[in-house]
Amino acid sequence: MRIVSLVPSVTETLTAWGATPVACTRFCERPDLPHVGGTKDPDVAGIAALDPDVVVLDVEENRLEDHDALRARGVAVHALRVRSLSDVGTELAALADRVDVDWAAPRLPDPVATWVRAFIPIWRRPWMALGSPTYGSSLLAHLGVANVFADDGPYPAVELSDAVARHPDAVLAPSEPYPFTVRQLPELAAVAPTTYLDGKDLFWWGARTPEALVRLGDALRALVT
Repeated sequence: MRIVSLVPSVTETLTAWGATPVACTRFCERPDLPHVGGTKDPDVAGIAALDPDVVVLDVEENRLEDHDALRARGVAVHALRVRSLSDVGTELAALADRVDVDWAAPRLPDPVATWVRAFIPIWRRPWMALGSPTYGSSLLAHLGVANVFADDGPYPAVELSDAVARHPDAVLAPSEPYPFTVRQLPELAAVAPTTYLDGKDLFWWGARTPEALVRLGDALRALVT
């Protein structure tokens, strides 16, 4: 089947399933595959020229206008919507059926009772936080993390003073979409003790999810050791 993936985590998942796409975005970290633009600016004409059996998008990552433009060209589209950990199994089952892959949901680690309150920045200049409903916030909740901006929408713009006022126990700084490093530590540590997380483990859902939960759980346990 000729599949074009416009979602990095889907590209990773399809590859793990043995259904490697014929093309993907430049953000999919697959330099060996043809690229058809980015998640927000795909080359619609170039995709149509590939004569794909299906193009896979995600409501969270891709634009409705690109979805509509592909359909207007007669291209079959499969749109996913993953905004929580519980969505992953259902959406992957539908995707596996669409691309004719045998797939069974793996067992995930058991959920952990809430034990820490955290601020999770995702951008700087302007500051933005991970909120809810989002896959990342849901994943952290499974690991016992209460997101202090969970009630402010998916990706609220914030000031660091707002984060301080919510008295988080920790700052969890992911490596993407903004590449937080020790260079931002003085700003983040002024909010709360800071731990760096792998952004792909936090935001790339799919085949990665079971092991990501294990790795993130290990990183979070370091907060109390």
